[in-house]
Amino acid sequence: MSPSAPTTATALSLREHFARVVLPTWRGAGFNEALTLPYEALAADGRRPLPAVRYRAMACARQLFVFAQAGDTDHAQRLFEALLHYFQDKRHGGWFYSVDTQGAPLDTTKDLYTHAFVVFACAEYGARSGNRDAFDMVHRTSAVIEERFSVLDGAHAGSHTSAHAAKNLLHGLYHAALNSDFSSVTGAPLQNPLMHLTEAWLAARQATGDAAYDTVLERLCNAVARAFVHAPTGCIAELPIGSADNWLEPGHQFEWFWLVRQAGGLLRQSGLDELLSRAFLFAQQHGVDATTGGVALALDEQGASRDATQRIWAQSEYLRALAVHPDAGVRAALPRQIERFSERFLSPQGWHECKTAAGDVTRDDMPSTTPYHLATAYAAL
Repeated sequence: MSPSAPTTATALSLREHFARVVLPTWRGAGFNEALTLPYEALAADGRRPLPAVRYRAMACARQLFVFAQAGDTDHAQRLFEALLHYFQDKRHGGWFYSVDTQGAPLDTTKDLYTHAFVVFACAEYGARSGNRDAFDMVHRTSAVIEERFSVLDGAHAGSHTSAHAAKNLLHGLYHAALNSDFSSVTGAPLQNPLMHLTEAWLAARQATGDAAYDTVLERLCNAVARAFVHAPTGCIAELPIGSADNWLEPGHQFEWFWLVRQAGGLLRQSGLDELLSRAFLFAQQHGVDATTGGVALALDEQGASRDATQRIWAQSEYLRALAVHPDAGVRAALPRQIERFSERFLSPQGWHECKTAAGDVTRDDMPSTTPYHLATAYAAL
């Protein structure tokens, strides 16, 4: 589908802001030259980092993706080298969650979310730069995920579901976290890291051309459909179905919608395409403010508001889903939604991370992880 003229014009304004404001900020004030790592967050003025208490591998990987995609291969190379230098666990394999302000290992948890973003960022960097070491990291990290994180028999399924139900429900999924040497599970399967693993393996398939990723993607998404889909709405819940106090996030429905559209026929067997078409409508009806276009953070399983906070990542995912929606009538809302997003969430210094439904800023720092959301949304536009 080709973008309309109004969509193209408004999307270009977002890309111009990104190139003129966001990228220079994270090359400059947001980058610790001594450690060659991105700071966790900048103050609202975009000129000074918040006091550092840690540096996360996931944040470094997201910045690596952003600068690789932007074509800044020099800065991307520095980030890639920092990722390898600080966060690789050369004793047990995999990646540390974080290091301290001196660059020493801090939280040595083996976190699926982190590993997924290493795969995702290295796939993008390898594709843009041709760096064979980056492709090696894609394959090696994917192998760690398969060998160490897999839920093979329902063991260590966690407290969200009964042991008997978990054995069938969670088979084919991946644990959210393990301890440093992978000997014990510290986090049962969760929607969010599984979504980003899907994103990562789609990127790996595209970057490397390795058809082995088709197999793991098909198995993963079949398992997600079985364990996480809320049948009445088609939404993908945050916890496995049947878990107490479960909830639905509109932004994640839009993010999954885009991912499954990108996968084409690869994931057809999972049924997620049809399910997420319903989830899109449910999230739009119950989670998007008709007046402002703001996307709320969380709903209960009936669609009532659970957390009305409007975070910028959810807004960007709504833009991305609108951009690839097959219905021209739905896509027609995109130019106006881009305008509302720009007016409500962008600033001359960067962006507003969180707002209330009334439009008040509730978080005035700018995390280093947010440019990834902006970059992926703008690329879709």
